[in-house]
Amino acid sequence: MYGSHEHAHCVEEAINTASRICDERGLRFTGLRRRVLELIWENHGSAKAYDLLENLGGDYSAKPPTVYRTLDFLQENGLVHKINSLNAYVGCSHPLQHKDCFFLICSACNEVEECCGTAMADALRDMTAKQDFKPDHTTLEIEGRCHDCQAGVQ
Repeated sequence: MYGSHEHAHCVEEAINTASRICDERGLRFTGLRRRVLELIWENHGSAKAYDLLENLGGDYSAKPPTVYRTLDFLQENGLVHKINSLNAYVGCSHPLQHKDCFFLICSACNEVEECCGTAMADALRDMTAKQDFKPDHTTLEIEGRCHDCQAGVQ
């Protein structure tokens, strides 16, 4: 879904942005938080908490609650999104810009693409307002097949 690009640059940019956000907010961007964010960005797909725990290896004495707390921190600060249908996390490609995003999930290759559109968010806000419903959180996930996987299907 992502085509050709410099993957190492994506990871480096995500880490630099996270570090800057934490500095600006007076938050600690610990080694564990940095490493978990790197692991999420390294595969460009989604990452489950237990896979992250396994990939941390012996570098950190992290237990499941520690990884979940780390993921909560990253999510609360807009650095990752939770994909509820997969019970997994993806890196946020623009944590300082806006929150009106939705996700395209490829059922074949499992890659997740973050898409943004204020029109979609505005339509959802209008619909919920008409129903006198106040959402606490909205995550729109669309499952299908990405361009690359469609090309392989005959």
